[in-house]
Amino acid sequence: MRSTTVLRRLLGVTKMFVESALFRRDGTLVVDVRPTARQSRCGECGRVAPRYDRRYERGWRHLPWGRTSVELRYAPWRVECPQCGVRVEQVPWAPAGGRFSETFEELAAYFAQITTKTEVQRLLRISWETVGSIIDRVVQRRLDPGRLVGLRRIGIDEFSYKKRHRYLTMVVDHDRQRVVWTGEGRSAETLARFFELLGAEGCKAIALATIDLSAAYIKAVRQALPNAEIVYDRFHVQRLVSDALDQVRRDLVRELAADPDEARAVKRTRFVLLMNPWNLSRAQRRKLSEVQRTNQRLYRAYLLKETLAKALDYRQPRRAERLLRAWLDWASRSRLQPFVRAARTIRQHLAGILAYIRTRLSNGLVEGLNGKIRVVTRRAYGFHSHQALSAMIFLTCGGIQIDPPLPTAS
Repeated sequence: MRSTTVLRRLLGVTKMFVESALFRRDGTLVVDVRPTARQSRCGECGRVAPRYDRRYERGWRHLPWGRTSVELRYAPWRVECPQCGVRVEQVPWAPAGGRFSETFEELAAYFAQITTKTEVQRLLRISWETVGSIIDRVVQRRLDPGRLVGLRRIGIDEFSYKKRHRYLTMVVDHDRQRVVWTGEGRSAETLARFFELLGAEGCKAIALATIDLSAAYIKAVRQALPNAEIVYDRFHVQRLVSDALDQVRRDLVRELAADPDEARAVKRTRFVLLMNPWNLSRAQRRKLSEVQRTNQRLYRAYLLKETLAKALDYRQPRRAERLLRAWLDWASRSRLQPFVRAARTIRQHLAGILAYIRTRLSNGLVEGLNGKIRVVTRRAYGFHSHQALSAMIFLTCGGIQIDPPLPTAS
């Protein structure tokens, strides 16, 4: 077997001839290559185009062999594309405009999925900015262009990525379990940009949207999705009532300011009141019994919180609706102002809460992806721009599966 054939196989690039190889003084293995195709193609659109002139030799960094750096060298032609104009020809080993082989960029993107840019910089001996540029190119190359086609059930949530209220709005496909769109901000106008991109037909095809109780998102969904059923996230509904319970407790602490011992006792019941009953220890159950004996107002607020949770546990929509309506009447007459306000909010969104009972769909998937993105953000110690964060979101949560160019078991 010829040495050039061995080199071509070791490089792992198809549609490429190896002509020669040499070592530079710095120890880099420089391999002279050329495409196998006789006709050149436009580097931008990929169409066959006549050659215009030839450029100088240039190198593309390839995967290293152990401690030896590898560079592919070739003098590309410029082509005169009828659509794009004069462009550099397409080469089979690298994307247009890149200084690295596609295999090298795939490995860099794989490392970026599992570790920080700084570690990728150290492992591959490239600059920090170059890692970000590679991520952008791989995302553009590998992100599914049809991710917005066939959307039927979506989840919407915001993600805080920087101080001073910098947010991204994320749209998640419940069926394929991946992020399909991100946009800067968390307003109705931000979400409206997604619906404009989706188009009128795409908006009509969406049958369900899970959201929190954000007024901006509710407004945008109602305006743009005529056929969609809104499902309010259970966690946010229960948090609304838990916050009301905590407000009742804080109000009592302030009222008991003249009696420090009583105020301290009420103050220390916070976690007992907010925890699930089955998670309480024996000492915590005794403390809850003490609240029942000594503070009927606070215990009534606790029972309101637990009754709502029980209503949301029902699988039968009719039974859940009866209990929810009874709960609304009870909360409205409870003389606990935080619960009166919570009941007013829940009554306004009752249809979407009952939709959760029927579909059992929540923003749990969205919140899970949100947590994964939070890990990526902390791992990177934050992002300077929403574009860089969006690229990492799509790389890690956008359904991009990278098979690293590493040996596999036979």
